[in-house]
Amino acid sequence: MSEPVAAPDEARRAGRAGPRLPVPPRLARVLVLIAVFICAACGLVYELALVAIGSYLLGNTITQASVVLSVMVFAMGVGSLASKRLQARPALAFAVIEGLLSLIGGLSVLLLYAAFAWFSLYVPALVLLAFTIGALIGAEIPLLMTLIQRIRRQDASSAVADLFAADYVGGLIGGLAFPFLLLPLFGLPKGALMVGALNAVVGVAVVLWLFRTDLASWTRLLLSGGLTVILVLLALTLFASDRFELSARQALYRDPVVHAERTDYQEIVVTESLDGQDVRLFLNGDLQFSSRDEYRYHESLVHPAMTGEHANVLLLGGGDGLALREILRYDDVSSVTLVDLDPEVVKLARTDPTMRDLNDDALRDPRVDVVNADAFNWLRENGQRFDVVIGDLPDGQDVATAKLYTVEFYTLLRAALAPGGRTAIQGGSPYFAPEAYWSVGNTLEEAGLANTPYNVDVPSFGNWGFFLASADGAPELTLAEDRPNLRFLDRGVLRAAEVFPKDRRPEDAPQASSLLHPHIISYHQRGWQGY
Repeated sequence: MSEPVAAPDEARRAGRAGPRLPVPPRLARVLVLIAVFICAACGLVYELALVAIGSYLLGNTITQASVVLSVMVFAMGVGSLASKRLQARPALAFAVIEGLLSLIGGLSVLLLYAAFAWFSLYVPALVLLAFTIGALIGAEIPLLMTLIQRIRRQDASSAVADLFAADYVGGLIGGLAFPFLLLPLFGLPKGALMVGALNAVVGVAVVLWLFRTDLASWTRLLLSGGLTVILVLLALTLFASDRFELSARQALYRDPVVHAERTDYQEIVVTESLDGQDVRLFLNGDLQFSSRDEYRYHESLVHPAMTGEHANVLLLGGGDGLALREILRYDDVSSVTLVDLDPEVVKLARTDPTMRDLNDDALRDPRVDVVNADAFNWLRENGQRFDVVIGDLPDGQDVATAKLYTVEFYTLLRAALAPGGRTAIQGGSPYFAPEAYWSVGNTLEEAGLANTPYNVDVPSFGNWGFFLASADGAPELTLAEDRPNLRFLDRGVLRAAEVFPKDRRPEDAPQASSLLHPHIISYHQRGWQGY
């Protein structure tokens, strides 16, 4: 007896018949795999964008990456399970998911910026966005598996291998395109918006064209209208993104923003009070100086180290030129090597009229040699020795900066000191983060640099601490006889600077920090809580 012939709909559901396609099945499979490739690239860009905006706003890249990756991977599992309920209409479900993913992913950077600037809800917004994007990405593969099987039935393992290959290669392209193409050419907000538009066109169009016979006419009309709305919304946001970013950035700062740029390493913002008396530099939102009192900080950092021989000076960090200004006030300084990672900070300090006025045009002095490099790697590769080394480096609050406060780094620094040489470094705040501050001193000691701690008050920073160190024993805290006229520092201030209140000295000596055990990160995190 012959088998009964199944109805077309029943046969299609059973996998023995596929949709009527506008192209041959082999080409249709290739087009679906290309869509998988592009959507995977877009998904990875959204993931990297969430990590990048967190590093710009908060600076702690490892924490941001850990939160984003863990939440997104968990959400992908949730989305994959949830997609079971969407298998009855896989083409429509896939189109809707891609439309939502393109809209949410494209707007994610600006949404996070708004949550940070206006509502102080950055962490909840980050978790919600990471979960939503992850869930939508997780629902893609099961639906695509169903669609590709409906084009042409094949062994499940082969179908999964094809889909995952396209997905992983797309992730590779998205991961490489993000730092080398999108960020340099378009910046973070616009790059995410443009990727969102590409995601919408590819994800929705593949359904509207290849699987249109699976959709009712009203459904096709609805999807076409939704795609148009998404593209128009993303385009309007793209044109308004600069104004939006300016407004959000201004909400973060007390004074008007007069200069802002994102570099390969950080966000640079300069503000100026309405009366023109207070110019401030911020890197990734962290205050670097206020023109009202920066001289207190820079005099305290530089001049105690200039009491001996100081013909050749190495300045690590300090691309704003303010510590350099103090060094160059000694006529017998013959050369200064300034090593700063970000060339854009140095360029700003060299060309901006306000910055040039503050640093006395120090970066145009012929005695200065500027090297744009990572201070750690530069010390490893350079065998030159210096009479004085000044460390004007950012606090070791994350992995990128913590290595500059390790035994390994200070060992390299000691090797760069000429016999009898001295080094002075900023160590953070003994008041706000005492464990981090005293850890720096212990780290110096472990690297063979005996040190003298001291602290001063800088109103815009609060109480701030430094270390004067040498390989030949703890140096005396004093000033050179031939010192220039100083606005703040004198011998009396230095005598008082060696006194630390009892409540700012931890009962247990904080551990020295190293590359493998960067204790200074947790010390800073604990110390600054509540401030």
